[in-house]
Amino acid sequence: MKLMSDAAAPAPNAVQGSNLPEVSVSELAQAVKRTMETTFDRVRVRGELGRVLIAKSGHLYVDLKDENATISTVMWKANVQALTFKPEEGLEVVVEGRLSTYPGRSQYQLIADRMAPAGVGALLAQLEKLKAKLAAEGLFAADRKKRIPYLPRVIGVVTSPTGAVIRDILHRLRERFPCRVILWPVLVQGQEAAGQVARAIKGFNALHGDMRPDVLIVARGGGSIEDLWAFNEEIVVRAAAESAIPLISAVGHETDTTLIDFASDLRAPTPTGAAEKAVPVRSELIERVEMLEGRLKGGLVRGLEKRRTELRAAAAAKLPRLETLFQIPQQRYDRAAERLNSALVTNARAAQSSWIGLRRVCVRKLWRRISRAGASVCCRRQRDCSRRWRGRW
Repeated sequence: MKLMSDAAAPAPNAVQGSNLPEVSVSELAQAVKRTMETTFDRVRVRGELGRVLIAKSGHLYVDLKDENATISTVMWKANVQALTFKPEEGLEVVVEGRLSTYPGRSQYQLIADRMAPAGVGALLAQLEKLKAKLAAEGLFAADRKKRIPYLPRVIGVVTSPTGAVIRDILHRLRERFPCRVILWPVLVQGQEAAGQVARAIKGFNALHGDMRPDVLIVARGGGSIEDLWAFNEEIVVRAAAESAIPLISAVGHETDTTLIDFASDLRAPTPTGAAEKAVPVRSELIERVEMLEGRLKGGLVRGLEKRRTELRAAAAAKLPRLETLFQIPQQRYDRAAERLNSALVTNARAAQSSWIGLRRVCVRKLWRRISRAGASVCCRRQRDCSRRWRGRW
């Protein structure tokens, strides 16, 4: 800081009789900043999130408040990406960082290095709020559930490529019913995990042909509610509900429940359980087919034996001779043939009589026409003769 010289003449508007050093605004602001950062170099604050803003740069700006005060809080992008939950207004959190100032606005602020929900209760309250919202939209309705195919050709898996989950799934599938598996590698924890899982589900649904899976498995190992929070995010739940491919969720242990479990078509208690629900046991299936084949063959053999026994019993009961069986039908045939001959003769005579009668009618009509024509000709000849004789006389 600059000190006033004793030889320097005081400014016209200087306070007379004051020996305080004169500093600039920037110098005073920097001095306050150093003092605050030195005194409050590490603090842990509990409060409720007010205004929440994630800038395009990736930095997070929030208001941390309680019933009496508000502190502006900043978290830089690198620390924001390490968050295991999504900061939302009204969520109670615990923040660790250092206190500093922002000289441009002459206000102090908290530079946060870490941020976590204030206990499990805060996360559960946020979870129940989102669950009620999505349930009201019908995303968890039973009529939206799709049937899991019995023998899928291709299985798509959304999980971490380096964890034990994918090894357990592949091992169980090889044991039960080997099939083609396509892995879409994603993060399963952290700020970017939810976006990657949602994009993986949509990416599998966009595939066509032989690459398109018949069923999807979204899996992750066990952990705390903070570790599993990515599978409670709204974008993941909506992607699972909108998937046209049947989806099995296997997140955490049997006692863990996430929102994707409600939106999926089938929930498995563990990733290994998801593999068991995706395919049957090949050896058991072969055994069942062989058992059914044996039952079919046994039924055919028993049916043939039954028919053979019935045939032998009928033969032992002295079946009638072949001539005896055909006697009555032969008599019916003879009578029918006799009636047929007489009927043909009768019909022929009737037809002949009808033809003769028709011929006589035609001859009579022709005779009448000829007679009328002959009479008319005779009359004309007589008139002509009479005229010629009269002319002579």
